[in-house]
Amino acid sequence: MDQDDPAEALTELREKRLGLLELLQAAAGSGLAVYTVWALLLQPGFRRVPLRLQVPYIGASARQVENVLSLLRGRPGKMVDLGSGDGRIVSLRDCHNVSVFLAPSVLPLLEDKLQVELPAGARVVSGRFPFPTWKPVAVVGEGTDRVWAYDVHGAGPAVSSSGVPIKAIPESSST
Repeated sequence: MDQDDPAEALTELREKRLGLLELLQAAAGSGLAVYTVWALLLQPGFRRVPLRLQVPYIGASARQVENVLSLLRGRPGKMVDLGSGDGRIVSLRDCHNVSVFLAPSVLPLLEDKLQVELPAGARVVSGRFPFPTWKPVAVVGEGTDRVWAYDVHGAGPAVSSSGVPIKAIPESSST
């Protein structure tokens, strides 16, 4: 039997039963192939978003949605729900009601953007996590269903508690 004969090697391979080691090797090889495709084709799209802005999807409970709506019920004006993308697209200047379901890492950046762009009298309702420096006007719910309402009292460029003008979040960043 000639070891270099491809036909004989293929026949021998077809007749052989795979053991545990061979199955593990096949699984590892398949996993490596899938990871390689992900790393080369899909993952580069995620690199454009700064790591601090990459937040996981956590769906709101029915109770949490009801709590948000109860704090916005009866308020006139346009409503927007923030939580998709990096905030460059949304035009906030004409929004009077804002619902926010975001991770705590994003909220300090969003505070500045909302303060600068929202009109006076706008209401912001944050679900699951409160804004770090704003004082809520109302809190509804318990645990993960808790929501916080904040009213915006000024329009235009805002001033931080230290008296320094707050600048809006840059519209785009290159990475």
